[in-house]
Amino acid sequence: MKLYLKTKDYSVSGESFELWQDDVLDMLATRPQPEDSSPYYESEEYISHTDAKESFTDKLYQAVKRKNLSNKIQLIESQLDSSESLLDIGAGTGDFLLSARKVGFYVVGVEPNAKARELAAGKGVELKAELQDIINQKFQVITLWHVLEHLPNLEEQINRIVSLLKDDGTLIVAVPNFKSYDAKHYGSHWAGYDVPRHLWHFSRTAIAKLFDKHKMEVVSIRPMWFDAFYVSMLSEKYKGNKLYLITAFFVGLWSNLKGIFTKEYSSLIYVLKRRK
Repeated sequence: MKLYLKTKDYSVSGESFELWQDDVLDMLATRPQPEDSSPYYESEEYISHTDAKESFTDKLYQAVKRKNLSNKIQLIESQLDSSESLLDIGAGTGDFLLSARKVGFYVVGVEPNAKARELAAGKGVELKAELQDIINQKFQVITLWHVLEHLPNLEEQINRIVSLLKDDGTLIVAVPNFKSYDAKHYGSHWAGYDVPRHLWHFSRTAIAKLFDKHKMEVVSIRPMWFDAFYVSMLSEKYKGNKLYLITAFFVGLWSNLKGIFTKEYSSLIYVLKRRK
C-alpha cells in the first residue's frame, strides 16, 4: 500500500483523511476508517437519506434521480426474461424499490439509516436494517447503487451478498470510478471520494478481481452519464467556485466525451453473473 492522495470530508465534518493505493487490486482505501460511521451520515447534506428538495442542488439531484430510476429498471429488464425477486442493498428512502415493484418484482431492501427507513415506510416500503436480517432467501437480482464503497469488511460483505444470489441470478453494482477524467481533474476536491462515508474507491480492474474470487464475472459495464455533471457540481462547490454550475457543466461534458474513448466514466455500472 502507498499513499495516493490526501483529502477531507467537505460535506459534514471537515476532517482530513488519506487514500492509500493497493497496486494488486488497483483500488484505494480510506484511512483512517471510522469505527462508527453513522455521525458522518447525520446531515441534511446527505441527500439520499433525506428526500430533500429545498436547495437548487437538492432539486437537481431529485430530477436526475427520477431519470436514473427509469434507466435502472430498463437495464435490469434487459438482463432478464421475467420479473421475479429483487434485493436492493442500501435502499435509501425506497424509491428504486417502488419502481421495481411497479414492474412486477417481489422486492426486499436493506437500509441501515433509521431516518431513511422511516421515510421509505411512509411510501409503503418496509426495509430491513441489516443484511444479516435476510434469512433463507435467494434473489434473482441484487442491486447496489453507489453502496459497495460504503461497506466495511469488504471481502466478508461480498461473500454474503453473493450467497444471497440465485445460481442464474444477476448482480448489479454501481460505484464511482477514481480513474475518470473528473476524478483526476479535481484531485483532493473530487466529490466522488466522499470520505469517510466512502471506505473504498474502485477501478474496473478492482471490481473484476474482487468478484472473481467469488466466481463472479463482469459481463457488461455501463456508464452513469449524469454522475459526471453532478459530481463536478459538488466538486466545484467544495472548491468555493461561485460559478460552479457553468464550470461543472463543461468539466462533466468533457469527462463524458473522454469516457467514450477511455471507457473511464465518472461512475460505472457493473453487471455480474456467476462464472460458468
